[in-house]
Amino acid sequence: MSTKSALRGRTAVITGAARGVGEQLAHALSARGARLALVGLEETELARVAASLPGEAGHWYADVTDADAMSRTAAHVSDRFGTVDIVVANAGVAAGGLFLHSDADAWRRVVEVNLIGGAVTARAFLPALLAARGYYLQIASLAALAPAPMMSAYCASKSGVEAFAHTLHTEVAHHGVTVGVGYLSWTDTDMARGAADEAVLRDLRARMPWPANRTSPLPPAVTRLAAGIERRARHVYAQPWLRTAYLLRSALPGAVTRSARRQLPELERRAAGMPTTGLLGAGGAADRGRRAGSPVDSRVDSA
Repeated sequence: MSTKSALRGRTAVITGAARGVGEQLAHALSARGARLALVGLEETELARVAASLPGEAGHWYADVTDADAMSRTAAHVSDRFGTVDIVVANAGVAAGGLFLHSDADAWRRVVEVNLIGGAVTARAFLPALLAARGYYLQIASLAALAPAPMMSAYCASKSGVEAFAHTLHTEVAHHGVTVGVGYLSWTDTDMARGAADEAVLRDLRARMPWPANRTSPLPPAVTRLAAGIERRARHVYAQPWLRTAYLLRSALPGAVTRSARRQLPELERRAAGMPTTGLLGAGGAADRGRRAGSPVDSRVDSA
């Protein structure tokens, strides 16, 4: 079966589809013949992405942590396309800084969006995936394999979604549904650029060992994710070296701790006098805007 025809006529849902990994993955799947349902908080950006895709697409404005909104969205998507074959739980936010000085609301929100949002997405779309014997991909991170200092909420949430996805797979595999986990290191997105704007986080990254200290280009990472979706992979590594990191994961926390002991005293002194970062990047700004009073619904505006 050709690469293009393998996904032809399939319906793929992507959360966090307004920019970054979600936007580019929508283009990659659409080019392979999939129909796209884009979900997120930035309605104007979602409309732009949907209109730019070569194939059929629709967009829905919903907060992945809002169970009612996501259930309505799942119903609308099923009504529009008939089936849901693929769901990519990509929506995510991040915040940086020492846990001791972290903003409690921002810390909680990272866990809510990344972990609870993934579970809410799965709950909303799982009936349709069961009917289609479909595929669910949960986007995780290197942070699930090697928890890093000054990113406690992000690391906790990504470790959580990895465990959730593995558990969900064991529960639904006998129904013909496959659940996979996608791993990414630092990739050139708004979130990564937002982290680079924070001096302490930038310095921390610079001191990480290669290749974890480099930002990878987005297109090759998305190409690998799309290929993993096509073959319904249990594990998808957006950067090839993450496969080795996965195999060595038992040794990584200790290595990170030994490295951090040399670096943290200086970084701790610098970070203690600086404000916490809050949610990073444009996606973080969109989430703050929604919680500041912009209503969330699941209305459809299809391209």
